[in-house]
Amino acid sequence: MAHAYTPGLKVTAKTKIVKERRLPLQGDVVVKKGQKVTGDTIVAKTALPGNVTTVNVGALLGVQQQDVPELMLKKPGEPIEKDEPIAQSKGLFGVFKSTVPSPIKGVIESISPVTGQVILREPPQPVEVDAYVDGNVVDLFENEGVTVETVGSLIQGIFGFGGERRGTIKVVAKNRSEVLDAKNLTSDMKGCVVVGGSLVTSDAIEKAAELGIKGIVVGGIEDHSIKKVLGYDIGVAITGSETIKVAVIVTEGFGKMPMAPRTFELLKELNGKQASINGATQIRAGVIRPEIIVPGAEIAKKESKSSLEQGLKVGMQVRIIRDPEFGGIGTVVALPVELEKIETESKVRVLEVELEGKKRIRLPRANVEIIEA
Repeated sequence: MAHAYTPGLKVTAKTKIVKERRLPLQGDVVVKKGQKVTGDTIVAKTALPGNVTTVNVGALLGVQQQDVPELMLKKPGEPIEKDEPIAQSKGLFGVFKSTVPSPIKGVIESISPVTGQVILREPPQPVEVDAYVDGNVVDLFENEGVTVETVGSLIQGIFGFGGERRGTIKVVAKNRSEVLDAKNLTSDMKGCVVVGGSLVTSDAIEKAAELGIKGIVVGGIEDHSIKKVLGYDIGVAITGSETIKVAVIVTEGFGKMPMAPRTFELLKELNGKQASINGATQIRAGVIRPEIIVPGAEIAKKESKSSLEQGLKVGMQVRIIRDPEFGGIGTVVALPVELEKIETESKVRVLEVELEGKKRIRLPRANVEIIEA
């Protein structure tokens, strides 16, 4: 029953990674099953309908609604340019004619003799979905997308923002407790995923965006730094659609929190390798975690049975996800069988964890998550 209480956070050197890549609406799949792809390969594409603009031609020309169709210079389906005349009045004795210019570039969609209004639509917006990771196309969803499978390293974070990015991992922190500040970032890091230690400052995030750095991975972040960078308080809904040019992934939590030893050491091993990252996070139902993926990473570790499949065991590394020791990393040293009463008077299953500095604490199993190796 241990795994029933314990969500998992993956920090794995080698595992199978499966990604579904779908269009927001039906379109065309442009790759074949079994095809090898890189993260930049376009696998599906479509076009989003352009925005609609309504022009009250009847009112602008001062004519009856039923007269509008015969005054139109353009017909439904015909292209139009911005400021191009789309309708013209008959005028007086052939002179003093009034025209209605188009407020957009697009096409005439419809003309109504009932309302005297003309509906214009902007050009469709092309949408392309890439593979995101290097791998193989193992399944196709007709007119929707594909499934891409690869083997590589996977590191999940606690929180993040900013969308999908690809770049070369560059570890700049000398140790996992070091703060990543603007002074640590230089122009030669353009296109990189920069790895810091315990904290990233708002100045560092802003400078990273200016330098063209693709992503930042650190242990912790302050709430006020997020607000300063984004310009608003971030909610509890899904993140990842922010307009910021750099993705930020936090591996431990809020505040100054040294990165977990296993996470930091794995990122050091992956230094210099190409990574796919995504800051998207959702903490409600249907949890989405920010992630760093390095496909095909040649690390001398064999695939092993998932820690989640094995369940919680003595010797496993866990992260505490509730106060008062929130963010603490430790090793499970005991799993008592008997239920124990906690402060709320409820009886729950507990475990004993040894934190750094040999400090031992007992807490409910629901208060930890496995750091999956």
